[in-house]
Amino acid sequence: MVGLPCRPMGEFGWNRDWFGSLCHAPGAKADGHTRQGKAMTARASIFDTRPCELGEGPLWHPERKQLFWFDVLGQQLRSRVGDQALTWDFDEIHSAAGWIDRDTLLLASETGLWRFDLETGTRSRIVELEADNPATRSNDGRADPMGGYWIGTMGKQAEPGMGKIYRFYRGELRCVVDGLTIPNALCFSGDGRLGYFSDTPTHRVYRQRLDADGWPEGEPELFLDLSEPGQYPDGAVVDRENHIWIALWGSGCVTRYRPDASLDRVVEVGGLHSSCPAFGGDDMTTLFVTTALEHLIDPDPAQGLVYRVETEIKGGAEPKVIA
Repeated sequence: MVGLPCRPMGEFGWNRDWFGSLCHAPGAKADGHTRQGKAMTARASIFDTRPCELGEGPLWHPERKQLFWFDVLGQQLRSRVGDQALTWDFDEIHSAAGWIDRDTLLLASETGLWRFDLETGTRSRIVELEADNPATRSNDGRADPMGGYWIGTMGKQAEPGMGKIYRFYRGELRCVVDGLTIPNALCFSGDGRLGYFSDTPTHRVYRQRLDADGWPEGEPELFLDLSEPGQYPDGAVVDRENHIWIALWGSGCVTRYRPDASLDRVVEVGGLHSSCPAFGGDDMTTLFVTTALEHLIDPDPAQGLVYRVETEIKGGAEPKVIA
């Protein structure tokens, strides 16, 4: 296991001022793009109007051509097919998914990883995940190109140091990072030899070299430090150009960074708590973004929705999980 120092979480003092010029480009329209400074800014439109207390875990199923996502605190999996809104209710927290075959998802919950049959709505446990610790739950997760599945856990009250990252691969669940608080931003380069993760309250995103089987190789290195502007990196995804798109909780943005960590572009969403991006659509150039109502006082109707924006950049199809 790789142990990382963990700062106390402290108070989340959300501040959009630093990103205001990037997220609120004058004249920007839904699905439109404007150029401001060195970064291109786009504004997303609404994909689904059902508010989520904590929207997370968007997954585009490449065979079904269908987006799935979670309301974590509402204990729901959601989707839509055309105008038909779909919901599956659970009796515990679920937060992330991968796909096993056309009709089967891998779901991560507070007690385990599960096979979930989309046709029958039934699940069967693959492996326990901190099932003996009622104080923790699953959080961010994503499949890697080798067919492994990475999942973070955290304290239900975001207690400092309780978070871990696990990898499930060919029947083995192994803890690969511990000592975190809110693990997020799990995503991978196209060849599977680089992984990323964040510890959200520390403002930091790390990059991790991976071996030929997808296991961590050496120590993680700091990729991005957002402590100066005070941004909180949440979920993330890597596109086919190996640029990383990071949702910034509390900033209403998804930001795209080049491999050298320089800022390339910004997508503004209506929800202040932008939580996780995912690529999808027929040609994989649509970026979907979940948002959340959590911690907001008197939220307006734009909060907690799922957004979409058309880009000219292709994302990679989510890899199939070997389970």
